Amino acid sequence: MSDAPEPVLLVDEPLEKVRRLTLNRPHKRNALNDRLRGALFDALRAADRDPDVSVVIIRGAGTCFSAGYDLGSRNTDVERSIAPADGWWSRHVVNNWFEMWDMATPIIAQVHGYCLAGGTELATACDLVYVADDAQVGYPPVRLMSPPDMQWQTWMMGLRHGMEALLTGDSMTGVEAAARGFANRSVPLDELEALVLERAGRVAKVPPDLLALNKRAAHRAMDAMGMRTGIRATAEIQAMGFHQASSRAYMRSFAEKGVTAALSERDRQFEDYREQQ
Repeated sequence: MSDAPEPVLLVDEPLEKVRRLTLNRPHKRNALNDRLRGALFDALRAADRDPDVSVVIIRGAGTCFSAGYDLGSRNTDVERSIAPADGWWSRHVVNNWFEMWDMATPIIAQVHGYCLAGGTELATACDLVYVADDAQVGYPPVRLMSPPDMQWQTWMMGLRHGMEALLTGDSMTGVEAAARGFANRSVPLDELEALVLERAGRVAKVPPDLLALNKRAAHRAMDAMGMRTGIRATAEIQAMGFHQASSRAYMRSFAEKGVTAALSERDRQFEDYREQQ
């Protein structure tokens, strides 16, 4: 038997011209640490350069898509292209998400189970999002840590739904996520993979040079409405969150109580996520 660690990302090609990337940290609910994010972006860049790939699918192994950034990891495994000045974390992850938008190849998110915090940012950075009806999509860190790194809520769902999500940290079901504009559509979990493959197959029928222009046209329209500027501006506000007294106390509790206990304490009064009654 090999002693090599299990790969954090699995790559396969379920259809012609379709490459599928599977986040493979199921024991950590596919939490995004540096190793997984590095592997994901290496694979995305390779797919974007490959003339035989017209569509990329991102999904999660195990019970969920992704529960967010790995708060138990030091995340010092890679060199970063951004100086570690105040607010560097927010700026560098937003750089990654915009890199996905700027790729020529359309990217589809296949979301089931938990899609939380940084996991919602990853899904937002995709071009199409399909979710299981019973998925849980939310951003609970707004309760004690900070606003989102990539503040997608008001852009994807409008002011009222977005504001409610930001003020409560509550999750949406997949059905609600589709109704509010976060996702294209939701289906029962046992139909999700077939739907994603059917959609990917149809996208892949369009010549890749036109796919690139069609994708770019949609994103440039959003740029013209100020989305890129707005998300970068709110990333700076997110960085301010870490300086607030309640956020500093919460971050200290990770070391004092452990990450799992701190998250449970955060959500207990809301009776949701891991503390759902």
